[in-house]
Amino acid sequence: MRLRLLAVAAVAAFVAAPVAHADGDPASDYLLSQKTFLPFDAKIPDDQVNALNGIVEDAHKKGYTIRVAVISRPFDLGAVPSLFKKPKTYTRFLGQELFFVYKGRLLVVMPNGFGVSRGGKAYAQGQQVVDKLPPPGNGGAALTAAATRAVRALAAAEGVHAVAPPPSSSDSTANDRLIIAAAVGGVALLILLGMGTRRFLARR
Repeated sequence: MRLRLLAVAAVAAFVAAPVAHADGDPASDYLLSQKTFLPFDAKIPDDQVNALNGIVEDAHKKGYTIRVAVISRPFDLGAVPSLFKKPKTYTRFLGQELFFVYKGRLLVVMPNGFGVSRGGKAYAQGQQVVDKLPPPGNGGAALTAAATRAVRALAAAEGVHAVAPPPSSSDSTANDRLIIAAAVGGVALLILLGMGTRRFLARR
């Protein structure tokens, strides 16, 4: 009986955990200690994640501090889904949530545009920069790529040349392996065909 009660309690805790997380403001929790917030289930390619994290870190090392929140859908806003597609409003809201820990530049990226704040207030200088960029578009990949471009543009506007790390060579390596495997398979097939031809001719 005791084991059954413990099992029920464990299941209840497991089910309640994501619900409790969704009730809050995920980006404000995450950006307390991290420089970027990305949607958890947006299926963003690793290279793009590394590019965004890399350029933010590079900018930071060169004296340009910024944190970034990528928002792909209302669910990513937790308790404030009404602020979806209102990046300028949300960046101020998020900046105020982070104010006692982080008072620097904050970039919010949503499908329809960007929002830039500093210390929980509108940051006109940065907003003018991102307003010149095209809308990011839908999907985690498009939003993350747009965030990387926006960070580069914002840093450049203040004299900082921030760069993202080069993409990994994993894709090209995989392609090389496929080519090699196909070549080896082709050679093996030719050898088998040659052996079969010899046997046929030997029987005649």
